[in-house]
Amino acid sequence: MLKRLKKEIRAVFERDPAARSLLEVVLCYPGLHAIILHRIAHFFYKHNISLIARCISQFSRFLTQIEIHPGARIGEAFFIDHGAGVVIGETAEIGDNVTIYQGVTIGGTGKEKGKRHPTIGDNVVVSTGARILGSFTVGENSKIGAGSIVLKPVPSNSTVVGVPGKVVSKDGVRIDKAEQPLIDLRHDELPDPVAEMMLNMQRQIEDLKNKIKEYEDLSGKKE
Repeated sequence: MLKRLKKEIRAVFERDPAARSLLEVVLCYPGLHAIILHRIAHFFYKHNISLIARCISQFSRFLTQIEIHPGARIGEAFFIDHGAGVVIGETAEIGDNVTIYQGVTIGGTGKEKGKRHPTIGDNVVVSTGARILGSFTVGENSKIGAGSIVLKPVPSNSTVVGVPGKVVSKDGVRIDKAEQPLIDLRHDELPDPVAEMMLNMQRQIEDLKNKIKEYEDLSGKKE
């Protein structure tokens, strides 16, 4: 438990430049409080003492505004930045070194029994307001863009953006322009497929305007 706690505190310092001291992190970081309380709740959940587990979970929700079901399995060095509005479902599984920002939901899509929440691989970044819904896997080293809604499996080393979420790069290479390699993107610098589509449409409209003008000029000369 102490070993895991050290890794989680270290993760805060590594991923949040605002962290200044150990005391500040221990006292003022709700993401850290939520994961500590979740570890305790999960212990009771595994030993079939579900009422105590749920009570601890509810207290954690009241204290941190982060709701993690005690049944969720979470790996080491897990970091929730800010955290208000984060929801993690009962059968969710989260790997090591995962980073989640505020407003993220890792949830299910119905009332089915059994595994109904996502499995998140190691080293995944889930950006602000993203929703990952359903029983599938998000591969390791992937990034989920802010506000994305992911409903299908995500391959490892991928970047996903949009509603519904689409893989726009894999292994650092654009899906639509494989000949143009990309750098390892930050979660705030992801491609925007909607903006790209609008730019495409604008170019096509300009082309059509030019062709119509050429046709009108040609018609005028004939007359």
